[in-house]
Amino acid sequence: MEDVFVVEGVKKSYGDSTVVDGVGFRIRKGEIYGLLGPNGAGKTTTISIVMGILQADSGKVEISGMPHGPREMRTKALLGFVPQQNALYEDLTARENLRFFARLYGLSGSVARERIEEVLTAVGLADRADDLVSSYSGGMARRTAIAAGLLNRPQGLVLDEPTAGVDPQSRNAILEHVRALADSGVAVLYSTHYMEEAERICDRVGILDDGRIRAEGTRRELVDTLGERDRVVLELDGAAADAARALEELPGVHTAVATENGVELDCDRGAELAPRIVRALADRGLELRSLTIHEPDLEAVFLHITGKALRG
Repeated sequence: MEDVFVVEGVKKSYGDSTVVDGVGFRIRKGEIYGLLGPNGAGKTTTISIVMGILQADSGKVEISGMPHGPREMRTKALLGFVPQQNALYEDLTARENLRFFARLYGLSGSVARERIEEVLTAVGLADRADDLVSSYSGGMARRTAIAAGLLNRPQGLVLDEPTAGVDPQSRNAILEHVRALADSGVAVLYSTHYMEEAERICDRVGILDDGRIRAEGTRRELVDTLGERDRVVLELDGAAADAARALEELPGVHTAVATENGVELDCDRGAELAPRIVRALADRGLELRSLTIHEPDLEAVFLHITGKALRG
């Protein structure tokens, strides 16, 4: 897959303080890359450099194979940006706001009208487009800001805490829309303070702390660095002791303990092991009522690497 974002060895200092210290990552077309870090980790500065708002002291940023920076208009035109704070005029309607941003992108006439209708429909605001933004809920305002970031049909989209302060329903709608954008081929850099969002939609995650990427990978790859195992809970109709003895023989199962309602397994990669568990029980005529996999999560990885909570 084609890399849309390429960031290599980026550094940024203010006086004697190094804020970004050799950050590097790549984001492919159709991929959501989560950038996680505690407060003061350097996320905002990194995002500003990636967007071409700030000039890095050293290192490089490329967008779709082209050099990128504050003076590079060609590459800036390929990006969409949704900042932490909504950059909207509350005394204008959503449609009027989008018309203004369309002009900043150099869009006008029928092309601008077409794009505005397209993004309003995409974020579910077509029926409220002519209401003042001041009348919107927090979630609707965030969706308007996302719409503004999509007007130029970007190849790369940067979202800086897009669900902060919105209601659960709007938050869910935003997450679904971001996933749909990636599925359509957009590369997404997604910064969030909500670990469950990263778990849900990010294909890969980079953990930033003290200006450096301390760990990077898929959720499973990061969890595996802890060396912790999955716990699989089985509910059975009887014969729990027999089931435990049979399942403990499976490769990847470290312990199998009979419980009042079934068996609990301590194992490697429970999701991959599940089909073999089901087959082993069926071969012995044992009826499985439910199977639940409990995996170590990104929160545990984050705390292990940074020693800090993500929020706070």
